[in-house]
Amino acid sequence: MLDQKSSDYTSQWLPVSPQFITLGDKGPTVRYLQIGQGPALVLLHTVRTQLDLFQRVIPKLANDFSVYALDYPGFGWSEIVPDADYREPALRRHVLTFIEKMQLDDITLAGESIGATLALTAASELGSRVRQVVAFNTYDYLPGLERANLLASIIIKSVRAPVIGSIFASLENRDIVNGIVKGGFFDPRKLPSDFVDELARVGKRAGYSRAARAVYKALPSFVAARSRYSSITSPVTLVYGDHDWSRPSEREAVRSLIHQAKMITLPNAGHFTSLERADEFVQILSQTKFKEGRAG
Repeated sequence: MLDQKSSDYTSQWLPVSPQFITLGDKGPTVRYLQIGQGPALVLLHTVRTQLDLFQRVIPKLANDFSVYALDYPGFGWSEIVPDADYREPALRRHVLTFIEKMQLDDITLAGESIGATLALTAASELGSRVRQVVAFNTYDYLPGLERANLLASIIIKSVRAPVIGSIFASLENRDIVNGIVKGGFFDPRKLPSDFVDELARVGKRAGYSRAARAVYKALPSFVAARSRYSSITSPVTLVYGDHDWSRPSEREAVRSLIHQAKMITLPNAGHFTSLERADEFVQILSQTKFKEGRAG
């Protein structure tokens, strides 16, 4: 894990090399990067991706924020722990431990998909330490990823299935990754082909297919996580692509659970807005930084 491969791709779009930090006495060890000056911004990535998802926004956000991004345990180049728990409470705990390790305060939490849900649930625990939450395309409904396209529906159902699930998980290749991820774009041409290459390369890591299957099986826990939304005391901005996998009624249901949450809908955008609508992603975060920031 701690080899040159873990920085090869990231070094193509950012001059700062990722680092590794152990979250507990016995792990797991996760890959992260830190860049920029200003209030802390923690970026949380989607299902089946890694911190490189934010390659088009981090260089710009570093002008206004101290940006932190990490690969969750079992994702990207972070440590894969056999039989680890990938349900929302476990991943939330890892995010909170990372924030504690980095000694962050006055934090903007922003994420996409499960990262958006984790940003919201982490905020429910962090209280006044959170300046604001900006949640892009929250993943808190079912069937979720299976709505991406027919390929995604077939693959995800098969990977979750008993007995044959592990076989299907091990069959993942670049074409499958490319087909599924494209289902999260309004304009699939916005998906970087070299990013797909990187995801496929990560997918070949020992133990990755087993971890991926566990993640897909854990996705219902992100729906259950909505029960924590009413406890959030920080300002929240919900952002959805108009072609996101969620339904308008599901988006309104999320807004109704969060006190005075604001909602923005991006036209001609899918589930992966940081790649597809990078300028708007940056603009929303930069504008809310000043509008919602603490006085003084």
